[in-house]
Amino acid sequence: MKRCVLVVDGYNIIGDWPELQRLKERNLADARDRLIEQLAEYRVQMHCRVIIVFDAYMQKGIESKYNQYQLEIVYTRENETADERIEKLVIELLDRRTQVYVATSDYVEQRVIFAQGALRKSARELQLELEQMNETVEKSVRHKRVRPFTNRLETDLSEDVKLKLERMRRGEEG
Repeated sequence: MKRCVLVVDGYNIIGDWPELQRLKERNLADARDRLIEQLAEYRVQMHCRVIIVFDAYMQKGIESKYNQYQLEIVYTRENETADERIEKLVIELLDRRTQVYVATSDYVEQRVIFAQGALRKSARELQLELEQMNETVEKSVRHKRVRPFTNRLETDLSEDVKLKLERMRRGEEG
């Protein structure tokens, strides 16, 4: 079975998902945090390594990498675009045992990474996948809450043993 790696163009996804667009208008850091939280859930459910790349192309500073919620979060170095970093990551990660997906709605980037052997997920596809995953989890939780509790020990005992235990509970002689 192949290992799964999802590389996400962070700002591209933020710019595409309505919820994150609204957050971005108020505070970009909140939009980034929300994306990271959602992708942490994705990682758990899909058993997939997730790398989120944020573009620092027009900002001074040095490249940074850190882990949060077992996600790898990368800020590109000065004068490096997220697309350039994603292309490098795809080349580094691809091998016979690893399937790499890149989540972006940038058409040019999709074509480049596809030519390198990675598969693409549009922002919309990733959003739908997350929504479907969340619905499945919610249904499972609701089902577990509704299901009545059963005493497994009682269901596994023979009627004879149940009668003997009931007599003991009441203090009756055997």
